Amino acid sequence: MIPHIVHIVHRFDTGGMENGMVNLLNTLPPGRFRHSIIALTDYSDFSQRIHAQPVDFYALHRAPGHGLSWIVRLWKLLRRLKPDLIHTRNLAALEAQFVAALIGVRATIHGEHGRDVFDLYGQNWKYNLLRRAAQPFVSNYIAVSQDIETWLRLAIRVPPRKLHQIYSGVDSIKFHPREDAKPDLLPPGFADEGCIVFGSVGRMVEVKDYPTLTRAFIQLLQQQPERAAHARLVIVGEGPARADCIDLLQAAGLAHLAWLPGERHDIAAVMQTFDVFVLPSKNEGISNTILEAMASGVPVIATSVGGNIELVEPGINGLLVQPGDVANLAQALLSYLDTPARIAEHAGHARRYAEQRFGIPAMAESYATVYDQTLGRWR
Repeated sequence: MIPHIVHIVHRFDTGGMENGMVNLLNTLPPGRFRHSIIALTDYSDFSQRIHAQPVDFYALHRAPGHGLSWIVRLWKLLRRLKPDLIHTRNLAALEAQFVAALIGVRATIHGEHGRDVFDLYGQNWKYNLLRRAAQPFVSNYIAVSQDIETWLRLAIRVPPRKLHQIYSGVDSIKFHPREDAKPDLLPPGFADEGCIVFGSVGRMVEVKDYPTLTRAFIQLLQQQPERAAHARLVIVGEGPARADCIDLLQAAGLAHLAWLPGERHDIAAVMQTFDVFVLPSKNEGISNTILEAMASGVPVIATSVGGNIELVEPGINGLLVQPGDVANLAQALLSYLDTPARIAEHAGHARRYAEQRFGIPAMAESYATVYDQTLGRWR
């Protein structure tokens, strides 16, 4: 009988964690496991990206606050689904582990994919008390970076035997270097030949800190106005910070040198319009967009936080800067703007790094191994 794995998340929508789930479920052999996904709140049409096997989606429409009716709905749904294994992801879904214990599911996994702005370094005592309370009910943990694995071991006191560190994978076929000219996606006349496009893709929320990137771009051009002939900024994504970034650019009189189109679904092609990828996050687990940029042959400027330092080798495939440091980031932008040859050199290293270390098949097999191990323990 094929084991039934139920994945539980807070919400299934556009995001790095969800993208990793899409890659995983599109790669695992359909006959090896059967999958369902429960969103404690809701799910979007991002769910349609899972196409390699049938996956049932359920939404519990959990309301904000501390109401408990969602627990009853989850309890009833799990009893109906009869999962062999439950896999929760991140703090927002962790409480589902207690419901799993109530209905007698003993094969459980919890994944930590990164922390949000309300607890950048995993030090909030209330959240960590919840994590420690759930620890006896979790069979195995999956951490997407060495940084998170170390934190789980030291701060949450997870025994090493329960810890499994698995990097996210990237589709190096879908994401690949451009062969000739940049795809014709940017606005007409926006970036002529000779322009350097600094680009980013992500949710425009506080933890990603896109205003810092915008301020660095503005500072660079205010200090050296002649660079305006060649420097361009593109930020693809939706969220509350988008309006803030547009306001900053308009106030500086530089909005014509930037393009913020909102959310797009052609990210592989968009990546090929970038010369340098920039991720100014306050914290990260393992960034899918960094991996996608590297697979696309694009060097990366990223903040030296979380899993970023496990991906970016300064002077080899990109540069690292301190989070929130506008002047440091502006200098990093300038270093690539002044040295196009460095872009080409780092781009080649980035592509090879993505291909050699972050293949999706290897990631999927690592997950399957943890699933088999967890199921085998309770059979």
